[in-house]
Amino acid sequence: MGALVGLGVGVGLLLIWSAFALPRQPRSATPTSTALGRLLGRAGLSDVTSASVVSLCAVLFAVAFALVQAVSRTVPVAFVFAAMAAYLPIAVLRQRAARRLRDFAEVWPEAVDNLASAVRAGLSLPDAVAALGTTGPEALRSDFAQFAVDYQVTGRFGECLDRLKDRLADPVGDRVIEGLRLAREVGGGDLGRLLRNLSGFLRDDARTRSELESRQAWTVNGARLAVSAPWIVLLLMSFQTTAIRQYASPGGIIVLGIGFAVCVLAYAAMMRIGRLPVEKRILS
Repeated sequence: MGALVGLGVGVGLLLIWSAFALPRQPRSATPTSTALGRLLGRAGLSDVTSASVVSLCAVLFAVAFALVQAVSRTVPVAFVFAAMAAYLPIAVLRQRAARRLRDFAEVWPEAVDNLASAVRAGLSLPDAVAALGTTGPEALRSDFAQFAVDYQVTGRFGECLDRLKDRLADPVGDRVIEGLRLAREVGGGDLGRLLRNLSGFLRDDARTRSELESRQAWTVNGARLAVSAPWIVLLLMSFQTTAIRQYASPGGIIVLGIGFAVCVLAYAAMMRIGRLPVEKRILS
C-alpha cells in the first residue's frame, strides 16, 4: 500500500512539474489554414473537420456510382454522375456560406448601433461587446455569447477578439473587431462617432448589394438550368439500356468528356462574370 501511495504522489508531482516546466508545443495548423477549412468557417461550421467533408464526398461518389451503374450498366455515365454527387457537399457549403454572409450583412448595422449605444451609455468596451450575446441581432448572438464566456474565463480582450473573428469569418466583422481592438489599445474618444458612421455605411452597402443580387438572380438561375438540363436528359436516358450503352464506346466517352468539361467551364465562367465584388478579410 505504501508503494502505491508513493507512486501516486510521484505521478502527481511529475504532472504538476510538466505543466509548468516543459515548453509548450506550438499549436498545430488549424482547419482554417486550408481552403476547405476556410469554407467551413464561412459557413459557420468550424467544428466540422475537413476530413469529414472529404469522407462525405467519397461516400456520395461511391453511392452514386453504384446506383447509376446498376441502372445504366455504363461506367463512363456512372462516373460522371458520381463526380457530380461528390461535389454536392462543396456546393451546399458554398451556398450556406453565401447565405450566412448575406444574413450577417443585414444585421451588422443593428449590432454596430447597439455597440455605439452601449459605449455612449458608459459601459466598458468588453461589456458592450459581451452584451451583444443577449441584446444583439439573433444571427450574431451565439458568437458574441461565446465571446462573453471566453472573456469571463481568460480576461484577455485581444485573444477573445481573435477567437471571435475566427468564429465569424466575416469581412465586416473583421473591420468592426479591429476598430474595437484599436480603441481598446490606444484609446479613442471618437469611438461612438466611428461606430455610427460605420453603421450608416453598412446600411448603404447592404441596400445596394441586395438590389444587385435581386436583379441578377433570374440570370444566374437561368444559366444553372441551362447547364443542368443536358445531364437531366442523360439521367433519364440511363433507364434505356440500349441507348445509354452507346456512351461506353470510345466515341461516347469523348462526347461525355467534352460535354462535362464544357459545362464546368461555362458554369465557372458564368459565376465569374456574374459575381459581385466580395470584400477581402483583413488581418485574418
